[in-house]
This record gives sequence, structure tokens and C-alpha cells, in this order.
Amino acid sequence: MQAAAQETSPTKWKVLREALAGTEQDFTEGSLTRGIALLAIPTMLEMTMESTFGLVDAFWVARLGADAMAAVGLTESLIVLVFSVAMGLSVAATATVARRIGEKDREGASIAAVHAIGCGLAIAVLNGIAGALFAPQLLALMHAEPGVIRVGTGYTRVLLGGDVSIILIFLINGVFRGSGDAATAMRTLWLANLINIALDPCFIYGFAGFPKLGVMGAAVATTTGRSIGVLYQLAMLTRGRGRVAIARRHLRWDGPVFWRLVRLARTSSIQYFIGIASWVSLARINAMFGSAAVAGYTIAIRIIMFALMPSWGICTAAATLVGQNLGAKRPERSEQAVWLGGIYNMTFLTLVGIVFFVGARFLVSFFTSDPTVVPIAVECLKCVSLGYPFYAWGMIMEQSFNGAGDTATPTWINLFCYWMLQIPLAWSLAQIAGLGPRGVYLAICGAESVLAVVSVLLFRRGKWKTVKV
Repeated sequence: MQAAAQETSPTKWKVLREALAGTEQDFTEGSLTRGIALLAIPTMLEMTMESTFGLVDAFWVARLGADAMAAVGLTESLIVLVFSVAMGLSVAATATVARRIGEKDREGASIAAVHAIGCGLAIAVLNGIAGALFAPQLLALMHAEPGVIRVGTGYTRVLLGGDVSIILIFLINGVFRGSGDAATAMRTLWLANLINIALDPCFIYGFAGFPKLGVMGAAVATTTGRSIGVLYQLAMLTRGRGRVAIARRHLRWDGPVFWRLVRLARTSSIQYFIGIASWVSLARINAMFGSAAVAGYTIAIRIIMFALMPSWGICTAAATLVGQNLGAKRPERSEQAVWLGGIYNMTFLTLVGIVFFVGARFLVSFFTSDPTVVPIAVECLKCVSLGYPFYAWGMIMEQSFNGAGDTATPTWINLFCYWMLQIPLAWSLAQIAGLGPRGVYLAICGAESVLAVVSVLLFRRGKWKTVKV
């Protein structure tokens, strides 16, 4: 009997191979642990590659000085507003496609993908034009010093102007993940990031005959890598062999599908905008303490996001399982997937938090040795890492609500925890209490921990199980 169990239970190596290969699975049946692994492993690698974009840019740009690093940091605080749109569309696409796949309606999934991509293109063009035209004004709005605006305008203009690559790469990967094809989403980010790694030093410093563009070269390399990634995604969607395959017959208007996507995307974009706008506000408060504070904060946040990205793999796996099992009329299985994923996520992030707190100075030393920047980056890393066990539950609850199509609940949670708690607390601690940048970092830890507790309490009520998508 034991031998039979060993024969029927796939080994860890077999699960790893299946996860990386992207073999087609029915996630409404079988082991939830195995389902989470098959979805989370490629998504972890995908998200790690997404965060590596920022780390690679920081590695090369840090050598250009504090003003260049500050320009990158402030631009990233602006570009996350684009991410709010991209993530909103991605959430809508994931929830809708997952629900159709759970219902065994692949035609419906393909039609939803077409409408999501069309909507993303229209928004990206409008945002890109505005970002490219008003780049220096946007940096000034972020309290950038004159030297930062002079050095960073080109970087900001290229990155914001090329936002179509950001929006589409997130959106289409949302389609892949909703269908259960996390491996293709992973390959997209690996391809895009490898190109960025190769081109970054070439465009920044003029290696191998490339033009020497300085900090702007980082934006050119990143935009080029993401754009090639989008072309790869479109090729995968149109080749006709994937779980979501787009053909000529799907290129038609479907009003009910479009408006359902718009409703989900609108609420989820607001949800992410609330969170991201809070981060922008924190960056502005932090910037009041000078370029060294901005550079230290930027380096620390890059390291933090690098660690959180693999954690998003577990969270997005839970979101896909929630959506597909709700489509299959199995809400209890959806809930089991969330609690199991939360335990895995908390275990992972608790270990990461310990490493960050103990090894903060060592990690920061990879990016800078500037005596004015290092202490700030170390303090930020230590303060924020204190709340990692709480972040784990907040992250997975938010994604699970979204996977069910209940984008309104996490939107209200974000509004309360970020705008009504985090921003006022950061200002009070930094300015009134006189803690300076440390006040901002403590506010992040406190607000994110409150968000986790509130999210778990609302999830237990179970209203997300009845949402129609």
C-alpha cells in the first residue's frame, strides 16, 4: 500500500519539471498542494524576473551618482501609477479567464482575452503620450531637486512614454495565469529580463558600440526588453495551441463581456491606485529629507520588492485556484486553497524577514558604499521587514478576493489602511514626531500589518463566494 502511494504521488522533482514545462492540468481536481506548486513555481520565477528589472537598473545606475539613483527612484514612484492600470486590467483578465476555464468555456476565455488586450492598448497610448510630454513636470511634482530633473528627464520620458509594453506584459500574463498556464507567463519575463540585463550596461555606458545614454539608457534597455516580451506573448496567443488561443473569429465586439471586464478592471485599478498612490506619497515625504534619503529608500525598496515577488507567486496561484474552482461550483475547495497558500506564504516571508533584519547592511553593500545612503537603506530594510509575517496574509487575501472577482472589498481595505492610516501616520512620525525617514518606514510596517488583520476577518465572512463574473 505504501508503494502504491509512492507510485501515485508525484515526486518533488516531477512536480518541478511539470511546473516549468507548463503541462496542461485540471486545477479543479486533485491535490491542492500540488496545484499551488504547479502554479506558484513558475509565477515565483516570473515575479522574480519582474523585480530584477529594477535591481539591474539600480546596480548599473548607482554608479552614476546619487542624483541619477534618485531620478530612477522617483520615476519608479511614478511608473507604479502605470502599474495600477496594468494590474487592474490583469486582475480583470485573470478572474474572467479563470472563471471561464473552470466552466470549461475556452471560447469565452479567448473572447475575454481579446477585449482585455484592446482595452489595455487604448489606455496605454493615452497614458504614454501624457507621460512623455510632461516628464520634467512630473519629476518636479515629486520634489525632485534641479540636478535630479536635469539628469533624469530622459529616463522618465522613455519609461513613461513606453508604458504600452508595461501594461500589455502584465495584462497578457494575467490571461495566461488565469488559464493555468503560468509557465508561459514565466518565460515571457525571463526573455524580457535577459534582454534588459544584456542591454543595460550597453546603453548606459556605451559598451559594444552602443550609444552612451547615461541613466536614460536604463529606460531604453528596459522598454526594449519588455516590448520583445509582449511580441512573444502575442505569438503564443495566436499560434492556436495554448489554453487560450486567439483566432480571427474572436476579434469581434461582445458588449456583456466588455462591460464585465471594465467593471472589474475599474475597481481593481482603483484598488491598486490607492495602494500605489500611497507609496508615491511616502516617496514624496521621504524626498523632503534630500537625495541621500531618496537613494537609500530606493535601494531598500528594490531589495524588499525582490523578496516579495516570489511571494506573489503563491498569492497568484491561490487567485487562479479560487477563480477556476468557483467556476466549477466548488467554493469550499477555493477557500481551502487560500488557507493553505497563506500558511506557505507566511512561512516563506517570515524566513525572508529574519534574513533582511540580520543581514541588512550586507545586502545594501551590493548597491552602494555611500556613507550618507547606507544607513538610511539599512534602517528602511530593518523597519519594513518587521511586518513580513503579516504582509504574507494581507497579500494572499487581496489576491484571493480578486481571483473571485470581488475587487470591491480589497479596494475599501486599501482606502482605509493606506490613505486614512499609512499616509497620515508617516507624516506625523516623520515631521511632527521628528523621526525623519524612519517615521515613513515604521508607518509602512504598521499599516500593512493592520491591512492583513482586516483582510482575514473579511475573508472569513465568505461573501466573495457569491460574486458573479
